[in-house]
Amino acid sequence: MSNNKYAVNERGYYGQFGGAYIPELLRANIDELRGNYLKIINSEKFQKDYKRLLDNYVGRPTPLTKVANLSKRYGTNIYLKREDLTHTGAHKINNTIGQILIAKYMGKTRIIAETGAGQHGVATATVCALFGLECIVYMGALDIERQAPNVARMKMLGAKVVPAISGNQTLKDATNEAIRDWIANPNSFYLIGSVVGPHPYPDMVTRLQSIISEEIRGQLTKETGNPNPDYVIACVGGGSNAAGAFYHYLDEEDVKLVAVEASGLGVNSGETAATITIGDVGFIHGSKTMLMHDEDGQITEPYSISAGLDYPGVGPLHAHLAETGRAQFLSVTDQEALDAAMVLAQSEGIIPALESAHALAALEQMTFDKDDVVVVNLSGRGDKDMETYMKAINN
Repeated sequence: MSNNKYAVNERGYYGQFGGAYIPELLRANIDELRGNYLKIINSEKFQKDYKRLLDNYVGRPTPLTKVANLSKRYGTNIYLKREDLTHTGAHKINNTIGQILIAKYMGKTRIIAETGAGQHGVATATVCALFGLECIVYMGALDIERQAPNVARMKMLGAKVVPAISGNQTLKDATNEAIRDWIANPNSFYLIGSVVGPHPYPDMVTRLQSIISEEIRGQLTKETGNPNPDYVIACVGGGSNAAGAFYHYLDEEDVKLVAVEASGLGVNSGETAATITIGDVGFIHGSKTMLMHDEDGQITEPYSISAGLDYPGVGPLHAHLAETGRAQFLSVTDQEALDAAMVLAQSEGIIPALESAHALAALEQMTFDKDDVVVVNLSGRGDKDMETYMKAINN
C-alpha cells in the first residue's frame, strides 16, 4: 500500500522532519544502507524469509482480541492487538527479524543496538543468536538497574550488554554510545530499535512494523466486515509500535489515529517525556524532529516510570503526523498508566507492559459512541515491569 501523503520522500523527510544529519565518518554506512534497504525489502527472497520467520518463529499473526469487560466499561467496542503474545513479548521482534535479514544480505557479522526497557535489546540478542552473529547492546546504567530480568535474558542469549554512564543513563545515552561504537567500527550493522535516527532508519523500521496494521485490517474485515476501525490508539516513545499500527491507515482519513506520550509526573513538572506536548523542533540522533530542550538548545532529560518511553524526542513521522494534525497526541501520567494496567489485569486477565498501559490509560480521556470500533495496540507484556507494579501495589 502506498502512503503518498505521509510517506517519506527520497531525501528522507516527512514534511519538514527527518533527513540524515550524521558525522562524515558514518556517511558511507548510511549511503550503503539507503542504497540497499528497499531493494532487499521488496525482493521475493526477503519477503519469503521474513514471512516464514514471522509465522514460524515470532508467532504471527497475533490475535485481535475483543475485550468484553473493557468494552462495557467504556461503552464501546474495544479490541486489543496482542503484540504481547509474540516471541520475546513485544512488537520489537518484528523489526529485529527484518533488520537482521537485511544485515545478513549485506554481509554484516557484528550487530550493535541500543535499548531502553530492554525489549529491543532482548529482541536483537534473540535474532543474533538465531543467525549466529556477534551482538553488542548499549543500555543506560539506570535502565540496567530497573530492567534486570531483560538484562539477564540478553546475557543468556549471548549478547554483551554495555552500560551507558553519561547523562541520566537512559535510552538517549545508550543511543549516543551505540553511535560512537558504529563510528569506531564502520563494518558493523547498527540495528536501531525505533522509528528514530537518520534516514533510512525511520522508514525501514516503519515498513517492518507495518505488519501490525496489515494484520489488523484483515482481522477486522473478518470480525466486522470493515477493515477500518474508528480509532487506533498506541503509545509513543520513539514510536515504532505506533508507526506500525498506524501505517496502513495513514491515508484513511476516517480512521482517527491517537498517539499517547508519557507525561511522567505531569506535563509541566519537569519530570516528563511528553515531547509533542512541550517540545520544539530540533535535532537528535541524526534526524530533525520534535524534542525537549532548554532555552540554550540543550536536550532536557526525559522522565517516565516506563523505561521504553523516556526518550526526549519522537520519530520524524510522528512529528509530521502531529504537525499536520493527522494524529492526535495525548499524554498520560505514571499514576494513570499504573491504574490502567490494574484495570486491564483485573478485568481481562491480561498484564500489559507499562508502555502499553499508557495507551490503555488514554481511554479514560476519550468519549466514544457505542458503535465505535477502537483498536488499542498492546505493544508488550508486563513481565518485565512486575517489580514496578509490585512496588505500586504495596505502597
